[in-house]
Amino acid sequence: MLSHPSLQDPNFNKSVVFLSNHCEDEGTLGVILNRPLGKQLFQLDDQFKNFALGEAEVFDGGPVDKEKLIIAAWDWKDNAQTFRLHFGIDISKAESLREENKNIKIACFLGHSGWSPGQLENELKVDSWLVSSLNLGLFEKVHTHADCWKAAISRVSDEMKLLANEPENPSFN
Repeated sequence: MLSHPSLQDPNFNKSVVFLSNHCEDEGTLGVILNRPLGKQLFQLDDQFKNFALGEAEVFDGGPVDKEKLIIAAWDWKDNAQTFRLHFGIDISKAESLREENKNIKIACFLGHSGWSPGQLENELKVDSWLVSSLNLGLFEKVHTHADCWKAAISRVSDEMKLLANEPENPSFN
């Protein structure tokens, strides 16, 4: 899911959100993919220095439960069209996945993004968000906040590409 260029909420401005769960009765849960904190897990907590997982990149997952760590692992299959996700896994599961598959990507998210039942649907109706499919190219750019969002939103339409490339402050144009 991509934030619309006009969405000014600082929690989601120029964000790419991966939705991991959506239920009409319980709401929606996801993480922001393109907000790297520029730190590895061991830099946030010394207990991870002796684990391979300690080298995992840490992202700002969203404004909810900022102290909660969510570990995710994913890999793309040979054709780059098939995606396998392990979301909300524990440390030992992440370590075993890495041992089984050296190419698996592991990331940690501090906090998450959440919407109460009906909230996201209402935000979609007023065009706060654009729905986008997953693709390998997008996941390869998650380390660059604005570039990832701009590349993804520009693929939606020429209008979105134009809006994505406008200056932060149009008076500087």
